[in-house]
Amino acid sequence: MTPAAPRRVDVQTLINEHPFSPFQWVIFGLCFFIVLLDGFDTAAIGYIAPSLLKEWGLSKPQLAPVLSAALFGLAAGALSAGPLADKLGRKRLLVISVAVFGLACGASAMAGELSTLVLLRFLTGLGLGAAMPNAVTLMSGYCPDARRATLTNAMFCGFPLGAAFGGFLAAWMIPQWGWRSVLALGGLTPLLLVVLLVLLLPESVRYLVAQRAPIDRIRAVLARIAGDAARRAESFVLTEHRPVTNERGGLSVVLSGPYRVGSLMLWLAYFMGLVMFYALINWMPILFKDAGVEPRTATLISALFPLGGVGAIFFGWLMDRFNANRVIAIGFALTAVAIWAIGHAAGEVATLMAVVFIGGTLMNTAQSSLPALAAGFYPTNARATGVAWMLGIGRFGGIAGSFLVAQLSAQRLSFAGIFAVVAVPGLVAAAALIVKQFAEPDGGQDTPGRRTGAAAAAH
Repeated sequence: MTPAAPRRVDVQTLINEHPFSPFQWVIFGLCFFIVLLDGFDTAAIGYIAPSLLKEWGLSKPQLAPVLSAALFGLAAGALSAGPLADKLGRKRLLVISVAVFGLACGASAMAGELSTLVLLRFLTGLGLGAAMPNAVTLMSGYCPDARRATLTNAMFCGFPLGAAFGGFLAAWMIPQWGWRSVLALGGLTPLLLVVLLVLLLPESVRYLVAQRAPIDRIRAVLARIAGDAARRAESFVLTEHRPVTNERGGLSVVLSGPYRVGSLMLWLAYFMGLVMFYALINWMPILFKDAGVEPRTATLISALFPLGGVGAIFFGWLMDRFNANRVIAIGFALTAVAIWAIGHAAGEVATLMAVVFIGGTLMNTAQSSLPALAAGFYPTNARATGVAWMLGIGRFGGIAGSFLVAQLSAQRLSFAGIFAVVAVPGLVAAAALIVKQFAEPDGGQDTPGRRTGAAAAAH
């Protein structure tokens, strides 16, 4: 008798066929808090901006380097995150990057001059930039196909919630303890999270299979999801849902024929979304104050803008059922209308609160859905790089947004005029996703049952 062939188990099929386990919820929670801290820290500098202007006697143009320094770091961190994750592993890079941004943010609270603060904000962004794409990639790898967009978007809701939470905390903390207290809190919390990541976060199971890790290590991870079904496996395989190319490097795949147009359009959409987000999150407290809104009220109203990002869960549900490109494109088009409306609502606080919340819900929902779209667009060997480069290229949009409002203010453009200009990138982002849809007729989505590739890695 010939011996039976080893029992090969497809990792994604195993995840698809079993209920979402407590172990996967732990992974979700840890990645959610990484993204939440990213949102808190990214928005914190905008909330403390009025205090910096007053205490250090700065002009608005002088403040622009402080607002954008972390964004340069975010871009550098994200662009290097893919190759680093392939070398160090998703978990190790996440632990290192969260520790870096925690230490740098905490040190920012002790900065005594503008140049020091700019440097520390860059280092903070470097850690944040490396953490975000790996959190998205790791979480996506533990999601069942039919719920990937919903769960990834729900995780990404941590970003706008963290930004909004930072605004409410800043409004309470700054009058009592000053602006430094906000940065001190933003530094301490990530260091506590590092301990939990070391103890609880697993390595990406896709990474383990691709790197041919010991079979017992892979079994141990999957057994916490599928129990005996994983323990009985004698080998594991990854079956790709996306077209497989001959390129070996992640970036080579991202820019290869099947993915080139889609990648460029994802970069453009994310870039334009962050032009809007950072132009508004960094400058709304100051713009509202200049329009006659009391400073504390201006901060609280501004905090409503990122709070609306919880709508990404609904968009994730839509993306799992309908064409994701069109769903997000509609969100960006409506965002443009809402931001234009903010510029015409300064005279009435109640109306201003309503349009800021609606605009924030639309903008953050559309923007927070793009990482899930990218994660489903690329094959496993390019997923970390594809998501990281979209986030990295997009961060330059945040830099542009920070400087955009500074320049529009220097040109003495009206309140309504500034918001009209900031609304235009929403239309550009919507158009980019429509172009991606035509270039990729199926929307580039991983859908259950569609398996066009072959086994990507086996152990």
